[in-house]
Amino acid sequence: MSSSKSSSRGLARSAARLAAVQALYQKQMEQTKLAKLLDEFHQHRLGREIEDDQYADADVDFFDDIVSGVDARRDEIDEKLTEKLADGWTVARLDKTMLQILRAGSYELMARADITKAVIINEYVDVAKAFFDDREAKFVNGVLDAAAKDFRP
Repeated sequence: MSSSKSSSRGLARSAARLAAVQALYQKQMEQTKLAKLLDEFHQHRLGREIEDDQYADADVDFFDDIVSGVDARRDEIDEKLTEKLADGWTVARLDKTMLQILRAGSYELMARADITKAVIINEYVDVAKAFFDDREAKFVNGVLDAAAKDFRP
């Protein structure tokens, strides 16, 4: 694969990850049914301009895999995340956006053996930086790195 093709695929996957976190957040806050949520993102969000913000073209199949995978395995993911949080912390105490970042990253670590651990963690640290400061990005790095030891022994 040429480097420009692999870099455009990388950008499309980065856009898919960011959109997946947004979709998972919407699903949690509004209890939107999965099929309706995916359709809404396909029709109105991915690669579209919204309020003068141009959204990058996302890898739609990759987006669907993350959102559907987190939805299907949420209890398993949350259990693993709870094990990695400090004593007394639960996923319910986490910021809702932070939780979706950790869920999506955990899902990829569990289910996407085709992507290296380092790429996944770095990508979700970058997603965290879109919403939070460096402190929270470091938190994402630490939790996903700890979780990766279980997901990818």
